[in-house]
Amino acid sequence: MRTGSHQELSVYMYEARQALHALRFAVQSLCFADVTKLSAEDRKALQDSSRFHQVHSTSDLPPAIVTLCTGDDGKLAEPGEKWNATDSIIDPTLPGKRLIWAAIGGEYYVVHYERGGIAHTFHILVAKLTKNDAKPKVVWVDTGGPLKDYTAFLDALRSGKLDDRSDYAH
Repeated sequence: MRTGSHQELSVYMYEARQALHALRFAVQSLCFADVTKLSAEDRKALQDSSRFHQVHSTSDLPPAIVTLCTGDDGKLAEPGEKWNATDSIIDPTLPGKRLIWAAIGGEYYVVHYERGGIAHTFHILVAKLTKNDAKPKVVWVDTGGPLKDYTAFLDALRSGKLDDRSDYAH
């Protein structure tokens, strides 16, 4: 086996996986389905928009919530900041994900962000973090959007334009 063949195979597998994710998102955008994994209790809390206020900076969120969105690298660009929006990395120091908006309501955190790569995708993370917990609990994740604000998120939730049937990692 040549030295580069294993690396070439790894690159090929990565690209194939990304292409499959892109296809899934293309199909998903044509189909709308009910949210199935969000409990009635959590749905009710999220739909009480009077308890939520929107924020537009990662510094307004607890670091543990931001980490749920970023994964290992810990980087989430602020809205409007430069980031790597495609699979062609222009600057390796830039994050591969960027905050669009977040909303905070008591122990609930709703974070809407975008992720670069072969498929530019939009994600919604709902988590709970109580004062007594060190780690937040992921309540719900979805791919969908972009959503302008929390009101648009609620409209999409009510109208069935979000589909959480996939177990795609955010």
